[in-house]
Amino acid sequence: MKTVGIIGGGQLGMMLAEEIHNEGGRAICLDPNPKCPASYVCDDIVVSEYSDIEGLKKLGDMSDVLTYEFENVPSEQLKYLLDTYNIPQGIQPLFDSQNRIREKMNANNNGLKTPKFMAINSLDDLYKGIKEIGFPCVYKTTTMGYDGHGQVMLKSDEDISMVFPYLKGEGILEEFIKFDFETSVIMVRSKDQIISFPMGVNKHKHGILDLCIVDKQTEIFNKIQDAAKKFMENCGYLGILCVEIFVKGDDFYFNEMAPRPHNSGHYTIEGCNTNQYRELARFLLGKRLEEPKLLGPTVMKNILGFDYENMKKLNDSSDVHIHDYNKKDIREKRKMAHITFTNTTEAMYKEKYENLFAREE
Repeated sequence: MKTVGIIGGGQLGMMLAEEIHNEGGRAICLDPNPKCPASYVCDDIVVSEYSDIEGLKKLGDMSDVLTYEFENVPSEQLKYLLDTYNIPQGIQPLFDSQNRIREKMNANNNGLKTPKFMAINSLDDLYKGIKEIGFPCVYKTTTMGYDGHGQVMLKSDEDISMVFPYLKGEGILEEFIKFDFETSVIMVRSKDQIISFPMGVNKHKHGILDLCIVDKQTEIFNKIQDAAKKFMENCGYLGILCVEIFVKGDDFYFNEMAPRPHNSGHYTIEGCNTNQYRELARFLLGKRLEEPKLLGPTVMKNILGFDYENMKKLNDSSDVHIHDYNKKDIREKRKMAHITFTNTTEAMYKEKYENLFAREE
């Protein structure tokens, strides 16, 4: 029986551990919080900071293979472990995703178009970038940004001062694409297979994914999947990869990538014949991958802290699947759970469930 060590113990690690068990493996996580979500399902936990080499070595000694469940694992520490332990994904996709400039250049170099962008290291750079790219544009910190953190939308000169607090570090200025919708493509690649999950429309509130709506697969989705698979192969990436895409008409643009299970792929647990966690588990355990298929129209709803009590008004049923992450600290914009509504179109969701979670922007 193989043991998978997961660096990170959040909800992604929790759901991965569940599928590792379903595939006949053991799961151990490393997390500084002894009561992290994954601790409730893992066979063991190493309580340690992600930067602590001794903790990472302990996890490696207890595991046959290692993986990571979020991007901000220090790549320097993983590089140290790479020569000693088995990390099937390697660390290159993690390294490439940890810096937005490096990430965008890598996308351009491997066949995916991006919005215009410029590196920003000073106020002069910011003014030059705005002159080159124009309004509207978006300033982002190059590292550690997620769920809208470290991002500033610039619509006019009056907004420039909002960037000042971030100018002590490296940043990136990006063209704002007035896209029709955002989507994401989730792939798993082994040495001789590559699979891709059905794609949907991602809708955000407050900079955080709110809904993922998955129904018919369109021609633009097929084009994106083909381009994303070529990108993954060109980069030599293995394991799981999510690429977020802006779609405008018949054109599409790379936004960012994540070499881990993704929030937009939660729907696959009940919405497909297989799911992103199961296929990652199969990759890590050295098994053949299964081609994903959509079982029917599906809507995934992210539950943040302000909707956690509203969620409890629903019960599990054949078409309502509640996944509680068992987080004790409930914060307004913290991801607390998700609900997958199967056999449910967007129109059906709006009619039956939207009012339960309605909240003003």
